[in-house]
Amino acid sequence: MRRVPAGLMGLLGLAALLVGCGKEEEAEREPEAVVATQDEGSGLPETAWLAPTDRTEPALWLARRVSVEAGKPDEAALTGLRRALGEAKPHFLEDQRMIANRTAQLETMLAEIGQPEDPATLIAGLTRVAAAGGRRQLYGEMCQHYVTVRRAGLGRDEALARLVERYGAQDRPR
Repeated sequence: MRRVPAGLMGLLGLAALLVGCGKEEEAEREPEAVVATQDEGSGLPETAWLAPTDRTEPALWLARRVSVEAGKPDEAALTGLRRALGEAKPHFLEDQRMIANRTAQLETMLAEIGQPEDPATLIAGLTRVAAAGGRRQLYGEMCQHYVTVRRAGLGRDEALARLVERYGAQDRPR
């Protein structure tokens, strides 16, 4: 076995020590989960979004947000959300947790402009738009485009048709 010179061993030890420095600081600064909370009495669950470490099923979390009785979602709504999220999966880059988070944000933005829509309907509509494009899309980006055209005064069907036209044209030759 070859012997490593003492000076080289010292440098390697120092390098290992320096590489390790700062890791504790990073670990201390990185929270395990960032959780936004709603005001009490808002009718919404404790968390405003699903954190990466939250093990709650995205469909269940969305269903609880619209449930009349906190914690006891309507079974039909839950089934519809599971189906919508399952159908969305192959069409978007984000995972189901992020699609649920973006849908909650979109739902809130639409309610603020007096155009409320339920989450399963939103996901299903935007999934049809993505399918028309023929490739995986960014769900968050599509949500922003949707709320923008809704704010411009288009109804749900008109807005979705506009997005189908836009996203469907992505692969067409110019």
